[in-house]
Amino acid sequence: MVKQFFYNFLNKIHLIIKLISRNWEDQELILQAKLLMSSESWQSDISEENTIEDKEFKVYSQWGDDGIIQYLIKKINVQKKIFVEFGVADFFESNSHFLLINNNWKGLVIDGSEKNIKRLKGSEIYWRYNLKALAKFITKDNIMEIISSEIDSEIGLLHIDLDGNDFWVLKEIDLETLSPEIVILEYNYIFGHERKITTPYDKSFHRFKNHHSGLFFGASLSALDYHMSEKGYYFIGSNSSRNNAYFVKKEYSDILDKVNLSSKYVDAQFRISRNKRGESDYSQPQDVVSKLRGLPVYNVETNQLEEF
Repeated sequence: MVKQFFYNFLNKIHLIIKLISRNWEDQELILQAKLLMSSESWQSDISEENTIEDKEFKVYSQWGDDGIIQYLIKKINVQKKIFVEFGVADFFESNSHFLLINNNWKGLVIDGSEKNIKRLKGSEIYWRYNLKALAKFITKDNIMEIISSEIDSEIGLLHIDLDGNDFWVLKEIDLETLSPEIVILEYNYIFGHERKITTPYDKSFHRFKNHHSGLFFGASLSALDYHMSEKGYYFIGSNSSRNNAYFVKKEYSDILDKVNLSSKYVDAQFRISRNKRGESDYSQPQDVVSKLRGLPVYNVETNQLEEF
């Protein structure tokens, strides 16, 4: 009993120290970000030589997306300060977290894990800001019902990161009604930039059940670009890690240049594949591609199944 008491007590002390340490680190990162955003070089317009990648910085985003988002909301002067983001885990490392605390936006976040959402709702951020968090497993059949039950207005930013049925869920979202000015879509660099392909729809999709590597998921950049173009949006670039594509409304074409798809936008360096035992194997991209050859993909332009 005594041993267990001290064990629990030490765990609580460790957690408190960890939270205090993380808070100090957060405050330092936020201060650094604000100093950077005040610099003339960061505020300068993007061009062929100076792309959205050059605006990157990280506070809460997994990669450098915090900086890109801050630049874009200022550049196009987003007035609808509401975000919707899917696949946020416990929200701590997410693309809308910095928007919430730095810009005082409000928003809706969704994750399939009850544990993640419970952790988020138990954190200080949940009462400090206007945030709605839902534990829901998203499908193409329920996504608009979920959104419309919580959002009754147009929004400023939409981010989809499901590691699975991203294209099919995107296809069911009423972009005309939500009217997000910025849309961030995760894409699968393994699928390249030429073929307009996605994994076939599977209501219970799980990336590691689909293939042990965990890399046979989502859609190619060109598949997302094809759909977004039909919906009145255009591609302005990606983060430097090559996993998040940025789209804005065509009405901003005189402010932000359209970027042509090219191989550089699928030239990723991160290595997240796993072996059959579920262990990280740090495979090179070309090695992973060879393992996926022959698996079925859906061409969104021809509406036909074909082999990867």
